[in-house]
Amino acid sequence: MDRLANERLSPLAGSGAPTVEAPTSAVSWAAIVAGAVVAAAVSLILLAVASGLGLASVSPWPNSGASLTTFSVMTAIGLIVVQWVASGTGGYITGRLRTKWVGTHTHEVFFRDTAHGFITWALATVLVASILASATSSLVSAGAHGAATVAAGAAQGASEGAANQGAANSIQSGVSPGTSVAGYDVDTLFRSARPDGNASMADARTEAARILAKGMTTGDIPAADRTYLAQLVAARTGISDTDAQKRVDDVIAQVQAAEVKARQAADDARKASAAASIFTSLSMVIGAFIACAAAALGGQLRDQHP
Repeated sequence: MDRLANERLSPLAGSGAPTVEAPTSAVSWAAIVAGAVVAAAVSLILLAVASGLGLASVSPWPNSGASLTTFSVMTAIGLIVVQWVASGTGGYITGRLRTKWVGTHTHEVFFRDTAHGFITWALATVLVASILASATSSLVSAGAHGAATVAAGAAQGASEGAANQGAANSIQSGVSPGTSVAGYDVDTLFRSARPDGNASMADARTEAARILAKGMTTGDIPAADRTYLAQLVAARTGISDTDAQKRVDDVIAQVQAAEVKARQAADDARKASAAASIFTSLSMVIGAFIACAAAALGGQLRDQHP
């Protein structure tokens, strides 16, 4: 009767094939938690080392240090190595420490070991992500608090002159507050056939800056604006129209080259971010596989040497 009480009939009970259900779960949470903690600790150590090596390879000086492509490749290799070592260590620890399953088929034992390795990897990933997110949040909060403290002293003095400065800027640009009319459009209404050489330097510089800004927004500066800028430069500096036109063309070329360089840098940063995301996902997949394999290996050695 005791034997029958401890047995639960399977769906094929009619065939006389009873199955015995284990009184405990097949999941060894103690081994999983231990392996996950080890994997998280190893990950943090390796990430610190990789971060130090990465920062050492980057230099703020031009033509010095690793290029963006080299840095991306080093980051990818570093992420894969971190996942490989940390996940392998955590999975192996879990496999060696898990409870031995007596009377279980070898195929089921292999599945349970790999499942334990996968769970260990998942738990370690959550732990590392939580730690990094907490550290990043603390740094951002401290930086924001410091910036707010510095800005508070300047805000009181700046607030008194903000209204007057805004009104002065509106008058200087020829635009009323709250309107969508650009200062460039207003300037075109009052352009003379020949710029006045006696106008103030501030007005000339402001008008020229608006013309250049408008050109960068639209992608190029029209011929009429180029001619007007050359006349403005000639009137203010006293050089010939030819030299003034050459100076204007050179400045426009420099501004356009700087704009292209900035866009290229932004595009390179976008590509680097995309590559980093792909490499991170790939390294995590590799880490999950390594954790499963290491747990299966650890469990096999555990069963061979009780």
